[in-house]
Amino acid sequence: MSKRNRWLILLTVSSALALIVIDMTVLYTALPSLTYELAASPSEKLWIVMAYGLVVAGLLPGFGTLGDRLGHKRTFVAGLVVFGVASVVAAYSPTPAVLIGGRVLLAVGAALMMPATLSIIRVTFSDEHERALAIGIWGAVASSGAAVGPLVGGVLLEYFWWGSVFLINVPLVAVSLLAALLLIPAPGDRPDRDWDLVGSIQVMAGLIGFAYVVEELGSPRPPYAVMAAAAVATAIILIVFVRRQLGLKSPLIDFTLFRNREFTLSVITAIVASLAIAGTELALSQRLQLVLGYSPLQAALYILPAPLAAFVGGPLASLTLCRVGAANTMRGALLLAGFSAAGYLACYNGSLVLQLTCLAINGLGLGASMAAASNAVMNQAPEGREGMAASIEEVSFELGGTVGISIFGSILSGVYTAFMVLPNGSTVPAAVRDSIDEALIVAERLPTEAATVVVSLAHRAFDQAFLTVIVVATGVLLGTAFVMRPGAKRAPSKAGGHHAH
Repeated sequence: MSKRNRWLILLTVSSALALIVIDMTVLYTALPSLTYELAASPSEKLWIVMAYGLVVAGLLPGFGTLGDRLGHKRTFVAGLVVFGVASVVAAYSPTPAVLIGGRVLLAVGAALMMPATLSIIRVTFSDEHERALAIGIWGAVASSGAAVGPLVGGVLLEYFWWGSVFLINVPLVAVSLLAALLLIPAPGDRPDRDWDLVGSIQVMAGLIGFAYVVEELGSPRPPYAVMAAAAVATAIILIVFVRRQLGLKSPLIDFTLFRNREFTLSVITAIVASLAIAGTELALSQRLQLVLGYSPLQAALYILPAPLAAFVGGPLASLTLCRVGAANTMRGALLLAGFSAAGYLACYNGSLVLQLTCLAINGLGLGASMAAASNAVMNQAPEGREGMAASIEEVSFELGGTVGISIFGSILSGVYTAFMVLPNGSTVPAAVRDSIDEALIVAERLPTEAATVVVSLAHRAFDQAFLTVIVVATGVLLGTAFVMRPGAKRAPSKAGGHHAH
């Protein structure tokens, strides 16, 4: 394959990956407008955001091994087509329920494409150093794409209605589809590879159950009996899944890979980094708009230093991998991200220059940690199981994002409700304690004096919730870095050279 074609293929799969990860966070800036236009409840609002990541994470293991069986070009092309159709459905959704359905369909397309992107890179780049750079660029696109989502949403909402954040996918899908058909060689299928549909459904059911329990914990009136039943059912489903996988000849997730310390650390790093990106951006984009009064575009521009720095962090990580090893690179990147988040806590109401500097350093650390984790996972992949290894890496990324939204969304909701205390004898509707969106909508219908009091209380309560999210995110990043023992210097292994069994 010519050198030019290799890099064009990287551009094609990276463009598709950018679409997938941007869609994970593009709604953050659109959420206040969308909640208002569709009259979505606090619970519907969280599910609109979470449905995508949950279904992607649930389907990725199955679709990764399906790609190993059918050939990754086929699943990549099929995913692009589904993603394009789903974008139109989501853009013109008349109700929250239809939008959640559109997000689920988008997730099916994303889950078909995602494992194929890394697998195609691994097969396309046979030179070890070229592959490290290519995967570094892939990691940079993954982390900066998730971070650039709010900017895309902000720019579009400045000029168009909220559905435009989905409709913009269609021309980009068309270009990627044409490039994929022309450039990517069709590798032979492997009909001997098993495809475990049952396992894929079990994973998705377990993840949805988990997300439901976490999301309801943060609601103003949690249904404890239903949550307890869901928690027990979720635990049983996931235990059955793990036991079943350990007995299969070709499992969806080869749990023996986790005996390899570097592989396990990489998966944990990917989860923690994407959890931090998703959770803090969800909180930050809402605070900027609902408390500080920024427009969607202004909020997106404020967040911009993080994705720009994340894009630089990816290739930088691939350079340090060969010198200090994957474990040390991941640990250093998480420490950088954690200390910069702590720095942001100290100046979040102070100098704008300091705030943006902390956001940029945070993005650099998170981008580097994602790229280092991706490289380490793919370098430990057994020959012929690239799709399975890629799907584990991407499940970690999506799962981290989804868990981040669940946990931090619940913290935002729970802490807001706890601090939103109305004066004694107040006749203001109790709905103002459900969410800041509800409080601001109720305030529009109140007399000026009462409205001012409600808005002021809501802003103060949301600020407490926001600070709690940043403190927890900082603790998770630094805690993960500190429990990682520094690893020995180790160069990336050659493809297929290491079997983790």
